[in-house]
Amino acid sequence: MLEAISSTAISAGQAASRATEAQAISSTAIPAIQSGADVGFESIMKQVTTDAIGTLKAGEAASISAMQGKESTRRVVEALMSAEQALQTAVAVRDKVVQAYQEVVRMSI
Repeated sequence: MLEAISSTAISAGQAASRATEAQAISSTAIPAIQSGADVGFESIMKQVTTDAIGTLKAGEAASISAMQGKESTRRVVEALMSAEQALQTAVAVRDKVVQAYQEVVRMSI
């Protein structure tokens, strides 16, 4: 029963972090569109990549701080879950880009 409760809690935490990640991506893209800045695919991908790298670095820094006794366990878990979600998102985007490239290569001209 404890395993069922913990897996439900983990699933709920992952769903919440996905929603937060989606809001973060949309909140970074919307101001750029509203300000009339360069909103090409390249600029959006660059911003998302930069944010993901920052999230991964924050997770690593939180882990190091926890080993030194400077960070709470709750904060470390939150940072690591966020970093894991950013990494999973980056891998999923990479897979889709590779898949799209392979589709284009297979097209007959």
